[in-house]
Amino acid sequence: MDIIQQVRQGDIRATARLMRDLDEGDPAAREILKGLYQYTGRAHIIGITGSPGVGKSTLTDRMIHLLRQQSLTVGVVAVDPTSPFSGGAILGDRIRMQRHATDEGVFIRSLATRGHFGGLTASSRAVVNVLDAMGKDFILVETVGVGQDEVEIASAAHTTIVVTVPGMGDDIQAIKAGILEIGDLFVINKADREGADRTYQDLVNMIDLRQPNREDGWRPLVFRTEAPKNLGVPELMAAVFEHRDYLRREGGRELARVMAPRLRGELMDLIMQGIREQIISHMLSANGMKQILADIAAKKTDPYSISDEIVAQLRRRCDL
Repeated sequence: MDIIQQVRQGDIRATARLMRDLDEGDPAAREILKGLYQYTGRAHIIGITGSPGVGKSTLTDRMIHLLRQQSLTVGVVAVDPTSPFSGGAILGDRIRMQRHATDEGVFIRSLATRGHFGGLTASSRAVVNVLDAMGKDFILVETVGVGQDEVEIASAAHTTIVVTVPGMGDDIQAIKAGILEIGDLFVINKADREGADRTYQDLVNMIDLRQPNREDGWRPLVFRTEAPKNLGVPELMAAVFEHRDYLRREGGRELARVMAPRLRGELMDLIMQGIREQIISHMLSANGMKQILADIAAKKTDPYSISDEIVAQLRRRCDL
């Protein structure tokens, strides 16, 4: 059976192999993805982001459970830190979602950052597309713990959830960073901690200040949760459905607006990846990298001149 048909019919092994090959940059897998792309666009993609230690994985686990109670199928892309020894993902997220491992309606894939910045990985979008083509109703993308400018998830998801906890200074971080701008829903997890009321009020005040600058009319909502006890999570999921319905109203006008930067980001990522691979392949095939680095180290040239030269060569090749 053709692998495209296997993925569309929910074949777990075929899908897992394809995701592995995509993560490793196999050109053959990329060709398969081209054939699958026409079957994407049905799933609702939820991005879950926030600093390390705020409880994203436990919250994700609870959200999966609530979606499955409604007989909805779920795909999960869990971005984990890279192991310094194997280069693979440190599977902390998958361990915390272990109870769903035998559920045929849930597919969980862990990905290692492998040095990629922005909270996602270079292959995240491709894996999301595979889950979408597989027929999942919802896809949850949990980012690695992000900092103040790692907001790539906003261009990959339809609904972005920003998770914070009291007492970690995240209220100040939200003021300084682009985190506030990307959130459709905000969650104060571990809300039984001291300072939860202040964090809640700070977020509400900041949303009030930023609301006039939003391109859409959606007003971000703030929730208090205690994920291990499932407190506040049903209300959060109700808001996810509310936001999904909001995007689909008036013929999906808002959804089209959200999709435009997502498609642009996906296209630009693929172009930049292809250019980077071509340049590196050319330099390595000619054994040029070693000599270039030696010349830079010996101060015979400098990295600025070399980079300008490479860009100039690329422009001539493309007749720009």
